Parts: sequence; C-alpha cells; structure tokens
Amino acid sequence: MVEGLGLVFALALAGGYLCGSIPSGLIFARLFGLGDIRKIGSGNIGATNALRTGNKTMAALTLLGDVLKGTIPVLIAWRWGVEAAAIAGLGAFLGHLFPVWLGFKGGKGVATYLGILLGIAPVGVLIFAAVWLSLAWFFRYSSLAALAATLVVPIAYAALGLTVPAALMALLSVLVWIKHRANISRLLAGTEGRIGAKG
Repeated sequence: MVEGLGLVFALALAGGYLCGSIPSGLIFARLFGLGDIRKIGSGNIGATNALRTGNKTMAALTLLGDVLKGTIPVLIAWRWGVEAAAIAGLGAFLGHLFPVWLGFKGGKGVATYLGILLGIAPVGVLIFAAVWLSLAWFFRYSSLAALAATLVVPIAYAALGLTVPAALMALLSVLVWIKHRANISRLLAGTEGRIGAKG
C-alpha cells in the first residue's frame, strides 16, 4: 500500500512537472508570428510579458495556458486524494518556474498559482481575487497585490481547516516571493511600474 502510494505520488509529481513546463508564452508568441518572447520586454515567458507584445489575444491565451497547466494535473491527481493533488500542483508549479526545456528559466508563477488554487480548493481563487483587486485598485501595483494575495491565501486555507492546501500554497507562496525579488526591490525603491502607467 505504501509502495503503491509512493508510485502515485512520484507519477503525480512527474506528470505535474511535465504539464507545468509547457512554455505557453513561447508557443503562442511563435504561433502569432511574434518570435521569441524571451527577447521581448522583460524576457519572461509569462502572461505579463506577453501583454508587452501588444497582442492582447496572445497574452490572454498565454494566461489561460499558464492557469490550466496548474489546474489540469491537480484535477487528474484528485482521484487519488488531496495529497496526490497537492503533489501534482507542486510539480506543475516547479515545471512552470524551472522548465527543463528552457534551461530552467521559466515564469514567475502567479497564473499557475491561480490554476492550482482552482484545482485544489476553488474558494482560494475568490480570496486571491478579492485581495488582488482591492490592493491593485488602491496602490496601483500589480506585483504588490499579487504578493499580498499569496500571503493571505495559505492563512485563509488554514483558517478554513484545509490543511493540505494550506501547506501547499504556503510553499508555493515562498517560491512566488523568491521569483519576484526584482519586483520587491523596485517596490522598496519606489521604481516599480504602476498599473495603467504610460512609458
């Protein structure tokens, strides 16, 4: 039984990683004839940088792809329990952040984080959205709003008694903060770009 669970968890982790490592932004940028997204804007493969191409359709598809590659492996793994679903989510997140196909240089993880929330316990999406929208409206910093939301979600899950999702999202939140080191530095320096700012 223990060996069987070990195999399930290993497959969940590997399957999640493979799904998460699909470079949505890179694929859609090329499909839309925009070349290598890593040579545009910040060089990031995520939806925020995809928007910098000026092609909103491509950016929306990138966002959808990054969300779904977090949701799909979690939902598939749920049939073996919440622990397997959480491990699949962890694999997907690591795949997005550190895709082997791109030299382990991936996105910052917010969209995939949302996708994992949708699969592991959907109420987390509402909590995340409430925090993000409130802070983004008040402060006009997307990165600040996202970072704050990733702090609130694990605490809210824990308060709701969702122990495994809370532990998973706490770990993923740490990774999100690490990947946003540059944004945090700019926020502290007052040089982070605001939502809607020109130039």
